[in-house]
Amino acid sequence: MSRLAVLVPGGRGQLGSELTRILGARAESLVHAPGSKELDITDDGAVTDAVDSFAETARDAELRPVVINAAAYTQVDAAESDARRAARINAKGAAALAQACRDSGLPLVHVSTDYVFPGDETRPYEPTDQTGPRCVYGRTKLEGERAVLESGARAWVVRTAWVYGARGGNFVKSIARLASERDSLSVVDDQVGSPTWAADLAHGLLELAERIGRRQGPDEKVLHCTNSGSATWFEFARAIFGELGLDPARVTPCTTADFPRPAHRPAYSVLSDAAWRRAGLTPLRSWQEALNAAFTTDGEAFRARARPENG
Repeated sequence: MSRLAVLVPGGRGQLGSELTRILGARAESLVHAPGSKELDITDDGAVTDAVDSFAETARDAELRPVVINAAAYTQVDAAESDARRAARINAKGAAALAQACRDSGLPLVHVSTDYVFPGDETRPYEPTDQTGPRCVYGRTKLEGERAVLESGARAWVVRTAWVYGARGGNFVKSIARLASERDSLSVVDDQVGSPTWAADLAHGLLELAERIGRRQGPDEKVLHCTNSGSATWFEFARAIFGELGLDPARVTPCTTADFPRPAHRPAYSVLSDAAWRRAGLTPLRSWQEALNAAFTTDGEAFRARARPENG
């Protein structure tokens, strides 16, 4: 295992907090995970200062530095009416970070999304497949990918999907909350993706970072990393009910048309991990196993949302 120093912009989010938790348990690793209030990645000067300072700290400690960018504007529906801010964070911020990494000689792992694809495939998307985002969030994330890859930095883009974790808002917490408020739920059954536990994604990103730290990074610059298998939101919701010890029959299927949202969601956005495997990286376990492990590890954070306030 490499002696890593990892800078994690967006360090207070659900992915950043998992990276911090894992690295914090490693005696010979260093992690600096500033939240958006500590490091605004849209502020070029602040980004440059943060990266330069981190690079110097890593050198002094004789650690291999890597930057993992977990900072993003992820409010998919809100982005439709807040496109300028989404672009500042997802595109301009990513570009500023990549340029600072290039100038400091630090490698960068930039986290992106399945929403860069149009969603009209019927088999898992490969990294080389044609992109075509159909919402502001997806378009700004794609702009960020391109800025990173064209920056001249030693950089990789890792796309993931349907991420949930103990920290922050996500589908698992929403379903747990609604389960305590309603007798039954209708959940979309015509959108397919791969639910991904933030902790498993964090382990995958750190395995990649260790390779990069040893200057053994993959030749392919765009990779996909999700828990394996696929599900609809309806199937995912039923599995969550099962983990909560509730009757999954309380969840019924509906269509996207039944619940229109401001942002277009891909009907199919399963990501192939073939490039990840070609790089010799460990594939993530099935989404069902990961969900069970998430409740075993962080069940209190999820189950608390399913309890009535007077319970």
